[in-house]
Amino acid sequence: MAPRAAILGLEGKVIGSEERAFLRRADPWGIILFGRNVEAPGQLRVLTADVRAILGRDVPVMIDQEGGRVQRLRAPHWREFLPALDQMERADSPIRAQWIRNRLIAHELHEVGIDVSAAPLADLVEPETHPVLRNRLYGSDVGTVVAAARAAAEALLAGGVLPCLKHIPGYGRARVDSHLTLPRIEVPAAELRARDFAPFAALSDLPMAMSAHIVYRALDPHRAATISPTLIWLIRQELGFGGLLMTDDIGMEALTGSPGERAAASIAAGCDVVLYGNGDRAGREDVIAHVPRLEGAALSRAEAALAARRAPDPVDIEALEDELAALLG
Repeated sequence: MAPRAAILGLEGKVIGSEERAFLRRADPWGIILFGRNVEAPGQLRVLTADVRAILGRDVPVMIDQEGGRVQRLRAPHWREFLPALDQMERADSPIRAQWIRNRLIAHELHEVGIDVSAAPLADLVEPETHPVLRNRLYGSDVGTVVAAARAAAEALLAGGVLPCLKHIPGYGRARVDSHLTLPRIEVPAAELRARDFAPFAALSDLPMAMSAHIVYRALDPHRAATISPTLIWLIRQELGFGGLLMTDDIGMEALTGSPGERAAASIAAGCDVVLYGNGDRAGREDVIAHVPRLEGAALSRAEAALAARRAPDPVDIEALEDELAALLG
């Protein structure tokens, strides 16, 4: 039987008996980890092995590990990185530095049983980009952003970790934080297609992507992209993205309604999988009650994404660390 179309968060650093029973019953497609789940490498290896044993399959385990402000694995056990935009501006060879950075991240993730990274980002830096996003991005021109995102994705794959492109079809113009409120973009459709959406079209072959909780008034004035059939059609047909499409976290305040209502609207719009990382047990139960088991094209895309996982390529980690340090001066 196929798993349910959901990626769920865990409650803490170990899985108790009640949560264990819930996970077996819920049978989500994937799991996402946060800082609350992380203590040390040994603990994390036990946690990721435990969740796979509970679900009885090689379930994808995801984390936000962009480096910089958004990274759940931190010192003293893991490397600290510059914000991505700072590194891009500082490095002698920014695309090479981007590859090394993400190859080091992949090495750390793979060692503790994490095999999906919520990266790269292909949103463009704009004058109005909200601070919650700005220094996480790679640049303001399409060519640079595509090259940097491609390098990051290839480095993650080389390290045995699946990349998840975000935030499709483009979050760079958002003036507010979608964790707290719904961004609305007032730009003509032609301009959106020529600029904002262009990096995502160029990266449409990546195995997974995460939707943006943003209203593009010129295309759908009433619904955020995550719950808009119009925008999901655009992502699939105009941008050509054929991989697994997951929502950004539906617990964010950009969306309204109960967790279950948000989940159902996302699936109805055309998202393959609903991501619900935070919230209490009742919220997770509500999501699971409103999402189907994967089937049809969504199941095929999920299986194709997991088939892209591979063993890490051999690499000299110490040499990469030295090279990155040299590139950053």
